[in-house]
Amino acid sequence: MHRGKRYREATKLIEKGKVYSLGEAVKLLKKMPNGKFDETVGLSLKLGIDPKQADQQVRGTLTLPHGTGKKLRIVVFAKGEKVKEAEEAGADFVGAEELIQKISEGWTEFDVAIATPDMMREVSKLGRLLGPRGLMPNPKAGTVTFELKSTIRAIQAGRIEFRTDKSGNLHLVVGKVSFNEDWLMTNAEAAVETVLRAKPASCKGQYLKGATISSTMGPGLQLDIHQLASLTG
Repeated sequence: MHRGKRYREATKLIEKGKVYSLGEAVKLLKKMPNGKFDETVGLSLKLGIDPKQADQQVRGTLTLPHGTGKKLRIVVFAKGEKVKEAEEAGADFVGAEELIQKISEGWTEFDVAIATPDMMREVSKLGRLLGPRGLMPNPKAGTVTFELKSTIRAIQAGRIEFRTDKSGNLHLVVGKVSFNEDWLMTNAEAAVETVLRAKPASCKGQYLKGATISSTMGPGLQLDIHQLASLTG
């Protein structure tokens, strides 16, 4: 695969075979050549779960102390008085049947979807479209609720949803390259600690098997999983 000049320059800063502490990795990430936009910083975790087992799925939500650095576009499926509540709380798109129809025709220009419980019978028709994209409202993620005001504001403040993929990996946004080191460290630590505490009871053996941190266009830095595992005390 051909890599751009900036990627190759960033790679030169990485010590071959080195496993970095989170602090070292964040410092190095900040020193790497900048792109033409404020890149997202992501954390990838490889978990020692069996993703085929329903009771070993790892999913949930967490609120990043310093937010994601990105304004999320929020869709709310609601009707009646809840429409006004959602709009006043700052939702970008609010509706019922007409919004469901628009999405069923292929429109997915949003990042988070919330639904009131009374709308889920209709919203469930979008499962095949929204499910694979991680956009389907879900009670476990707190996105099926009548508490629209508090939910929308929590998401705007930095609440994110996480869920393991088919290979047992997790990918979490922990901020932007423009964040200072302390913000990136605090966000990453909060993310790791939340995932560690979400370990399924049926998961035996080593839970955290690998971790890397990287910017959108940059190379991944391998993290010291023993140091990360100590975050829960």
